[in-house]
Amino acid sequence: MLEKRGYAMKQLFLMVNDGSVKLIDTPAPTVKDNYVLVETLYSVVSTGTERSLTSFGGKNLIQKAMERPDQVKKVIEKMSTDGILTTMDSTFIRLHEPMPMGYSGVGKVVACGRGVTEIEIENLVAMAGQAYHSEINRVNKNLIVKIPNEMEDYRQCALCALGGAALQGIHQAKIVPGETVAVIGLGLLGHITARILDSYGCDVIGYDIKDKSISETKLKAFISSNDENVADITRSLTKGRGVDKVIITAATNSNAPMDLAAAIARDRAIICMVGVTQMNIDRRPYYEKELTFTIARSYGPGRHDSSYEEKGIDYPIGHVRFTEGRNIEEFIRLIAEKRADFSDLITHEIEFEKADVAYEMITTNKNNENYIGILLKYSPNEVKWENTVYGNKKTINKKQITVGLIGAGNFSKNTLLPTMKDTGLYYFKALATTGGIGAAQAKHVFPFDYVSNDYIKLLNDDEIDLIVISTQHNSHVKFIIEALEAGKHVYCEKPLCLTIDELDRIEATYSASRGELFCGMNRRHAPLIQQIKKNLSTDKIPAVYDYIANAGFIPEDHWTQDEKASGGRIIGEACHFVDVIQYLDGSDLLSLQVTFAQNEAYPKKDNAIITLRFKSGAIGNIIYTSMGSKKYPKEQLRVFSNGVVCEMNNYIKMNQYGSAKKMKIKLSQDKGIKNEYELIYKVVRGEAKNNVIEDTFVNHRMLINGIKL
Repeated sequence: MLEKRGYAMKQLFLMVNDGSVKLIDTPAPTVKDNYVLVETLYSVVSTGTERSLTSFGGKNLIQKAMERPDQVKKVIEKMSTDGILTTMDSTFIRLHEPMPMGYSGVGKVVACGRGVTEIEIENLVAMAGQAYHSEINRVNKNLIVKIPNEMEDYRQCALCALGGAALQGIHQAKIVPGETVAVIGLGLLGHITARILDSYGCDVIGYDIKDKSISETKLKAFISSNDENVADITRSLTKGRGVDKVIITAATNSNAPMDLAAAIARDRAIICMVGVTQMNIDRRPYYEKELTFTIARSYGPGRHDSSYEEKGIDYPIGHVRFTEGRNIEEFIRLIAEKRADFSDLITHEIEFEKADVAYEMITTNKNNENYIGILLKYSPNEVKWENTVYGNKKTINKKQITVGLIGAGNFSKNTLLPTMKDTGLYYFKALATTGGIGAAQAKHVFPFDYVSNDYIKLLNDDEIDLIVISTQHNSHVKFIIEALEAGKHVYCEKPLCLTIDELDRIEATYSASRGELFCGMNRRHAPLIQQIKKNLSTDKIPAVYDYIANAGFIPEDHWTQDEKASGGRIIGEACHFVDVIQYLDGSDLLSLQVTFAQNEAYPKKDNAIITLRFKSGAIGNIIYTSMGSKKYPKEQLRVFSNGVVCEMNNYIKMNQYGSAKKMKIKLSQDKGIKNEYELIYKVVRGEAKNNVIEDTFVNHRMLINGIKL
């Protein structure tokens, strides 16, 4: 059994390393623009998606690798560029990170952010995509639909994501009333699809390896997919033609549903995949019948589009009639107008605190329960609104620096926290985030005394020495200034800020503060970079620097491509490479010029050449590109000085060419993060001077101005 209720909101997570599920205490999320907070009443357990995830988690490493060869390929590619030990460390960190479960539910709105106009507090809503198995969910306005007051059994609305997926399959298959449609796979999704098709005036023939037909699902016929005469039986029911359309809702590792679909389809029919099966197309039947195969992407247009699902920008109805949200809206309409009823598909209601019973049922099912739809039911719980979750407080080692972390993104969880912990120099006192997922994931792995959705608690905590900021770039200036004004030392992940005005404010606040300020320019602390400086005496002998950043392609809708959120990739990442050359040269940076590539295939400003000129007479060149191959090293540096060339390859290997060739290879990639954290410790303890931040100020000022020019 899962642990008993604690003193805060609980959310259900899958332990990817062993396949178990766990309820984790976490602060409730806070509301944001274009989002609502929903107090969950029911959420649906997916007998397809979640069963496969749980099953995958329960397998050993070899079995996981065999099931996901695509991920193994990525791991091998990363090994070739980043080194074996670095890649394995990263992989094991990911495997131990809890995965949030759930995607469809119903609940009551308790708060609305700016930009939400059609939903009010106390409204009952169906929610999809961001509807986790959590007592409180933060859901974008495009992913919720108001439930009409006259709805008698609103539990059905918890199936809305499945209904949206079924409708997207129907739209993709271009089904019209009066057609005969085959539904292959009569699980929960299959029954929902069949009932929607019936309400639209279609004849439905169901197929499965077992007879899972239900009287309330009105089928023209059920045919066993294992029947050797399945195609002949289908033709006998369709005047010898075959079915007009096929929707595959099965979940299997077999290609049998694809073969069956081709066999029962009529000439020029459309086959749509909604479920998850192998998809090996036999050319002969597809060619002879000129069949069309299509895939429904989840719940509809807008899925996996950050503009739609995060920024709340809807698609015009004149161009996209059924979006992700409008598919859910249509599903709710069918229920409200009693054109379709799905209540009997809900065979089990299980208390949220006993969620492990539901997952046992969809995996091993030791009691041989007959189930179709399983809902988790949430009971009233006032303590879920607590904004702070306390752990078991430990004795603080006086030699350690006490840390308060703001932000729990991937860098924090996968790099920052593990490295800080590895130094043994830091005590994790508190974590502040605005959402429950990141806080729960970080809290599960790292022993914070408390986790909160209110960062002010960290600034007011007298025991916290160092505030660490790892949030979206456009929020850095706010947290830096407030933390410095609170008398804290501050370490901020790069970049410090996005504009000259913000930089001026930070410099002014820092000069008036008693706290130290650090920015995550870790590469200058990398052993191989320090070795180059020592070998070539670059701060004494002029050099020429050439840095290649094979940064890789990032989609246009990723937040790092949004200049308002991140400043763009040049400010957000190229500051690292400017800093490395600054460190190596050691003299004043006199000029910095940014020239962007003009390429219609790469419209974003993530392909550029940055040229540097120093007081020493040295010059530097940085190539930052998203056009390269992932198999090519991500970062390379060549330094030419006094008849010697040093070549650094991705912080793993260094070659030095002079009178003789010398080589240095590290077993794992070392970008200097641990060394940086050790220096921060010494500065805060008064054992060293902060001789880095002034370079960062110059770096940022010139880079921001260089981009504007």
